[in-house]
Amino acid sequence: MADGPELVAPSPSPGGRLKGLLCSCWGYAWALLPLASLAFLYHLRAPLRLYETAVTVTGFINTLTPKFYVALTGTSSLISGLILVFEWCYFKKYGTSFIEQVSVNHLRPLVGANEPGMSSGSFFSSTEDNDTSRQSLSECKVWRNPLNLFRGAEYNRYTWVTGRDPLTYYDMNLSAQDHQTFFTCDTDMLRPSDAVMQKAWRERSPQERVKAAYQALEEYNDCATAYILLAEEEATTISEAERLFQQALRAGESAYKRSQQQQHMSIQHEAQHRRDTNVLVYTKRRLAMCARKLGRIREAVKIMRDLMKEFPLLSMVNIHENLLEALLELQAYADVQAVLAKYDDISLPKSATICYTAALLKARAVSEKFSPETAFRRGLTTAEMNAVEAIHRAVEFNPHVPKYLLEMKSLIMPPEHILKRGDSEALAYAFFHLQHWKRVEGALNLLHCTWEGTFRILPYPLERGHLFYPYPGCTESADRVLLPAFHEVSVYPKKDLPFFIHFTAGLCSFTAMLALLTHQFPELMGVFVKANFSFL
Repeated sequence: MADGPELVAPSPSPGGRLKGLLCSCWGYAWALLPLASLAFLYHLRAPLRLYETAVTVTGFINTLTPKFYVALTGTSSLISGLILVFEWCYFKKYGTSFIEQVSVNHLRPLVGANEPGMSSGSFFSSTEDNDTSRQSLSECKVWRNPLNLFRGAEYNRYTWVTGRDPLTYYDMNLSAQDHQTFFTCDTDMLRPSDAVMQKAWRERSPQERVKAAYQALEEYNDCATAYILLAEEEATTISEAERLFQQALRAGESAYKRSQQQQHMSIQHEAQHRRDTNVLVYTKRRLAMCARKLGRIREAVKIMRDLMKEFPLLSMVNIHENLLEALLELQAYADVQAVLAKYDDISLPKSATICYTAALLKARAVSEKFSPETAFRRGLTTAEMNAVEAIHRAVEFNPHVPKYLLEMKSLIMPPEHILKRGDSEALAYAFFHLQHWKRVEGALNLLHCTWEGTFRILPYPLERGHLFYPYPGCTESADRVLLPAFHEVSVYPKKDLPFFIHFTAGLCSFTAMLALLTHQFPELMGVFVKANFSFL
């Protein structure tokens, strides 16, 4: 049988070979530069009168007093200390060294160094790098939090009590963009109430948005999006928000029925029907969340199930995550397993809710009688091994969650948008699901005993994963703009201190020690310095 055709990388052109040769020789030139400089100075020692200059410098040094050396070493210690403080603050805020960033981004191109991982004439490596970058970008996509709270009834109440804003400007701006995408269409300008609401969603001030919503209701009393805005931002209690959402539902259902009959008439009618569908789905979902918060959990489950049955193609809005949380509150674990069997599929995107709920169900089967000492003596049973593997799988997907479930880190109100596998998703999950883990006896104990074992099978999480793609390195920067400044963002994997922080810390300590010694023993240090310069 004939062999298949071999793929051969294209050979570099003569110009490319010459450029590669010059780049390789450039490194040797830098190594030979000090030797060439010494030879040049030795050759010009007579014209430059280096010996006379050295004698003059030595004589000048001999005239210096110990106070000069104290001032010199003290100033050096102060400058290096300031650099250390700046480097530390920059590292805490951005997770990297400022000097290292400048060196890589600005100085490295000047000396002609190649970027790491870039080889000339390597087609296949560049293709793999592109695939990896595309995967990284997709994993760093920001998603709307399926369990996001209500602005007026929950987020604003927190602000009134604590004086701190739980939402960042970036997060609220993303919500404004979502609202414009969900609740507006090209034909809004033909209807005065929808035209007002189109401007309302773009307003930055909450007061202006509420004022515009009332203006839209004056134009048309059945404006569903106006009721939605008032329920989200003006209502100060969940009951009041539910009442406004019920009015939005009545208006949204009538608009949906009208547009459903006209959707095939033109592209504009189809866009309007799509907008009315979004309004109806959003309203029903928020009504289900209101019922859940007010204790009517079975009613909330029914609304969610009906919604998923009526609009099966809208799985991207993750209504099943709301359903899972409500079923866990009912302790309907068989129903939870049925939902997981449908959505915990290899072809569907994962989330912390999916992975950790699956781990909770498997932990529930063994956690009540689990003892680490007994398991160490006799080994793990099959059920215990399955539970541990499920926990490892969940921790690999989002390693930030266990610290919140085990109450090693304090919870804050979750943002309106989350980054999958990031700290924001971990907060959103633990905020609602911590009570479900506490309810299962021994589940948190099993998690505490096993979750750190995940990191032994992931020695290089940024380069290679075990069950999932490598952990994306962009989560820290994205979470910092999603989460408020008073929250300490969880970072994974933990970053070592950059070399320049160690270097400046050592330099600061060394110069400070020299300044202290010179101040305490001026004669001895003066003799030491003069002896060294005389030797040179």
